[in-house]
Amino acid sequence: MSSSNNANNSKRLDGKVAFVTGGGSGIGAATAERFAQEGATVVICGRRKEPLEEVVARIQAAGGKAEAVVADVGNEQQIVGALEQTAQKHGALDVLVNNAMAYTWGGIDAMTTQDWHANFNTSVDGTFWGTRTALQLMTKQNKGGSIINVSSICGTLGTPYMSGYSAAKAAIINFSRAAAAEGAPANVRVNVVIPAVVETPSTAGMLADDASRKTTEKLIPMGRVGQPVELANAALFLASDESSYVTGAALPVDGGRSAVLVTAL
Repeated sequence: MSSSNNANNSKRLDGKVAFVTGGGSGIGAATAERFAQEGATVVICGRRKEPLEEVVARIQAAGGKAEAVVADVGNEQQIVGALEQTAQKHGALDVLVNNAMAYTWGGIDAMTTQDWHANFNTSVDGTFWGTRTALQLMTKQNKGGSIINVSSICGTLGTPYMSGYSAAKAAIINFSRAAAAEGAPANVRVNVVIPAVVETPSTAGMLADDASRKTTEKLIPMGRVGQPVELANAALFLASDESSYVTGAALPVDGGRSAVLVTAL
């Protein structure tokens, strides 16, 4: 969205405080920037300071409000502490996006238990710790809130050599449904966005050259990979009051990939 359009539109997240994990690149960075464009005060976290500061600088240069917190989402004390400190400093926590993830690659027959567990620590445990803390904070605030958990098409369709990641991302979807049911009486909404192939640092390998990109694009009905801002726009809808009656939903943002059994060759 252009700055001129932003200036003419009402800000959908005015006055809200949003926390985005894995905010240093890809979908997390795009979400943080999109939220800031819509008036939110955005706190982004990740393990590395430099990428976070770059995103914050872009947001501030565009007139938005943002800050970075170095925290490992796979560490319970760090992520819980970061969320609690955000709520204390800014007076509220209105939106949480659990976007950070980690994965291992390899066949089941050769996968070590350590590699299997590595898929769950950040993606599942981190989402649980974040959701639990946000539910507690948002319930105390007595004004509701929105939690958005990021899954993957790997969590809805079987993916060879990604069994651990697929299992972790599937867990996020059903965990979010349970969290939505528990949060609903306090008007805390919990929803999921489900990307397929999005052009981010983590997918750079499969899009490294024209041949690889074209092979990937053939699997997508819309004929192209997604852009981070397209996931950010979906998250924006779920974060805003426009989705006030939406909870427990799992929204594919995948160019139609999950809608088809066979794609054009």
